[in-house]
Amino acid sequence: MFDMVIIGAGMAGSVLAERFAAQGKKILLVERRRHIAGNCYDEIDDNGILIHKYGPHLFHTDDVDVWNYLSRFTDWQVYHHHTKVFIDGKPVPLPFNFNTLHEVFPKSLADKLETALLSNYEYGKKVPILELKQSPDKDLRFLADFIYEKIFLHYTEKQWDLPPEKISGAVTARVPVFIGRDDRYFNDRFQALPKHGYTTLVKNILDNKNIKLLMNTDFNEVTELRDGEIFLFGQKFDGRLIYTGQLDELFGKKFGELPYRSVNMKFETINAEDFQEAPIINYPNNYDFVRITEFKKIHPVKTDRTTILREYPQKYISGENEPYYPIFTDEARTAYEKYSAELAKYKNITAVGRLAEYRYYDIDDIVKRALEVFDALNE
Repeated sequence: MFDMVIIGAGMAGSVLAERFAAQGKKILLVERRRHIAGNCYDEIDDNGILIHKYGPHLFHTDDVDVWNYLSRFTDWQVYHHHTKVFIDGKPVPLPFNFNTLHEVFPKSLADKLETALLSNYEYGKKVPILELKQSPDKDLRFLADFIYEKIFLHYTEKQWDLPPEKISGAVTARVPVFIGRDDRYFNDRFQALPKHGYTTLVKNILDNKNIKLLMNTDFNEVTELRDGEIFLFGQKFDGRLIYTGQLDELFGKKFGELPYRSVNMKFETINAEDFQEAPIINYPNNYDFVRITEFKKIHPVKTDRTTILREYPQKYISGENEPYYPIFTDEARTAYEKYSAELAKYKNITAVGRLAEYRYYDIDDIVKRALEVFDALNE
């Protein structure tokens, strides 16, 4: 009945389902949740505001192919994201940039630090904070220590429950100092949101008669791996299985659980037209939560109330909460490699995505990755 089984109706699984279905292949798309779009899922809440149920997802890319592909399935609302961070009792621009310098330091010191940054780095460059800490310039080391203590250290410890030095540079590089005055959080060529939300975008992607969607179903209810072979509904399956879930679960956690971080998402209605001065404000210190999102500032709508989301990082516990972020440590990578070696025994299984590949992807990255996998499987 099916040429291919895809596990997971998030962005990776949905893009791959659409690409192969467009070739005429019959696709069974299996999703454990009761909705499509994975962690990008959004919906209108009781206040009439479009909220992102699993935390804010903001689309940005420099990749023309990714932009053109998604543009086939959605109109866009131009959106340039601005974030602030709470330092010494007030919110200031993030990433830390020249504007931030002048908000947190006296003018003479801010001018001195700005000159030092321009003398050492190209204008428009993003400098990872841990790199700045190694600078031979004592003024830049002072700045790095300030940012490290006020923004980076405690936020990272809360988010990951690990000291920053234990975390992969791929994560720490995501918190840079920007050499310039651009307050936007992203500097990509294309910055926008799907006009009617991510759920509608994915629904449009999956609108193909060759895709059979099976929701509220775990992959192991329909598939089984046995001695290097795949069984679908109890029958040997010779087609391809594309898997986007947790790789340790695919193999029954035979090498132990891969570690993840989870987040307790707490939504709240505020009886006021607005709550804060930016769509997202980060709280590195003195609070258990790491940030507050006000969705009305992401998806503008005229209402008397507003919806906010506080995010409380927590340990991932299988069956109790969601695995949001793979933990990028050397120990975790070693554990993942055992599962990767097991996967290699199955020539017709392809693992794609944040959970399956145990790496972080932005939305544009995962769409690009799915398109690359599609091309590779067609070679």
